[in-house]
Amino acid sequence: MTTETKGPSQPLTERTAWKALQAHFPAISGAHMRALFRDDPRRGERMAVEAAGLYLDYSKNRATDETMRLLLQLADESGLRERIDAMFRGDKINVTENRAVLHVALRAPMGDTILVDGKNVVPEVHAVLGKMTRFADAVREGEWLGYTGKPIRNVVNIGIGGSDLGPVMAYEALRHYSRRDMTFRFVSNVDGTDFEEATRDLNPEETLFIVSSKTFTTLETMTNAHTARSWIVGKLGQHAAVAKHFVAVSTNAEEVEKFGIDTANMFEFWDWVGGRYSMESAIGLSTMIAIGPENFRAMLAGSRAMDEHFRTAPFDKNLPVLMGLLAIWYNDFFGAETIAVLPYEQYLKRFPAYLQQLTMESNGKHVNLAGAKVDYQTGPIFWGEPGTNGQHSFYQLIHQGTKLIPCDFIGFYQTLNPLGNHHDLLMANVFAQSEALAFGKTVEEVRAEGTPEWLAPHRVFEGNRPSNTILAERLTPEVLGKLVTLYEHSVFTQGAIWSIDSFDQWGVELGKVLAKRIVPELEQSSAELQHDSSTNALIRRYRKYRKSD
Repeated sequence: MTTETKGPSQPLTERTAWKALQAHFPAISGAHMRALFRDDPRRGERMAVEAAGLYLDYSKNRATDETMRLLLQLADESGLRERIDAMFRGDKINVTENRAVLHVALRAPMGDTILVDGKNVVPEVHAVLGKMTRFADAVREGEWLGYTGKPIRNVVNIGIGGSDLGPVMAYEALRHYSRRDMTFRFVSNVDGTDFEEATRDLNPEETLFIVSSKTFTTLETMTNAHTARSWIVGKLGQHAAVAKHFVAVSTNAEEVEKFGIDTANMFEFWDWVGGRYSMESAIGLSTMIAIGPENFRAMLAGSRAMDEHFRTAPFDKNLPVLMGLLAIWYNDFFGAETIAVLPYEQYLKRFPAYLQQLTMESNGKHVNLAGAKVDYQTGPIFWGEPGTNGQHSFYQLIHQGTKLIPCDFIGFYQTLNPLGNHHDLLMANVFAQSEALAFGKTVEEVRAEGTPEWLAPHRVFEGNRPSNTILAERLTPEVLGKLVTLYEHSVFTQGAIWSIDSFDQWGVELGKVLAKRIVPELEQSSAELQHDSSTNALIRRYRKYRKSD
């Protein structure tokens, strides 16, 4: 294993730039954005970058030119450039699983060469894309028929984690471009209610299930898949119907065939694509059926444009790098524990939920690449809701609460659904909220409005609450690809500087193992319990009342 794969040899907190940032922090922590903007009238134009069709205004951050210089120095000292090159080269930078990290290969153009173990993976990617295209066209054009000869009108994706969150988010984000004469549903929760509600009003003769599981053994996914198979067989009366109403996204041909799916209808993906980075692989088959192959390829092109920007742009003009560095600034120096992502676009209502897995499964790590416990904070908590809904719920805490919550506002110059002045009102709120967070309202301004003295403290806004604003022309498949990839590479930037493995997820394993152990203990009341006293008591209580169902 190379030193490059292991990360920088010098611990993060001993790097020159880190120590310089610690020394710099007291001066910045006491400075207000009102003063920063007053002293630099062009700050709003200077601290902005436009690239790959996105505009990033990062001027409303508690940072000066010196702050940014030191953060960029930290990126250099942390070997960020070398880490970027290693990823795009196909090095096995997922050290705990000894895997390459090549979601960038999913959108590489034909003719590129990206090697894994000496093999160019780009032709395989395009072969799967071609197979997806032929299948999606057949479904969309009514050529793929169900068991009784009817065309498919309903598509249900069964997956969990990255096999669900990406397709759900992409479908909702690109619903404007989707086939409106088709129904798309998504089942992920092992709670039977999820399956029941997703299929309640569907005609099984016209329903296709896409079962997305790399191993075809994932407990939740396969539980739902077997329920779907029973539903189809029960409604259509023949086990042979399974082959016409199920396809698989998997690498386990044996299990797929055992389930009853023709392996000719199995779509491959690879262990060098992590689940939370897989929405543009065959995991996106439901997306392609919904929006069509041409729009799906436009999304890939958008991601590729951001890939190239991240790979080649100098760090001081590099959107993902700048966002990643600012996230570290707040997480590790200000002690901010969360980041709010606030898309002012209803179609992006699932985007914050998608980012939760992308960011927190990637960087929720407590040891570095060498396995040593870190002595600094890693992954912040990501959350959010679309504007303007959030303004009438949690914005109160962001504006006047005691917690510092950096925000990312996402807006568009043009709406996909022009209705009167709706979009101007929406975008007015984007600009107003970031302005209010930055500058607030002083007690003198409150008094000047005639507010009684006893009420004045309640109406003061401290301001100095940081935010980024990201703008694009309109929400297209291409722009969605750019936004997703922007955050992918911001996460990468943070992980590289923290010297952690952003591409494994061992933290999800223990609960799954224990759940498999507990299942038979719930089903067999005579099973001996050997857990802690709390878990034992909970299981006994469940057994007791479960019988009354």
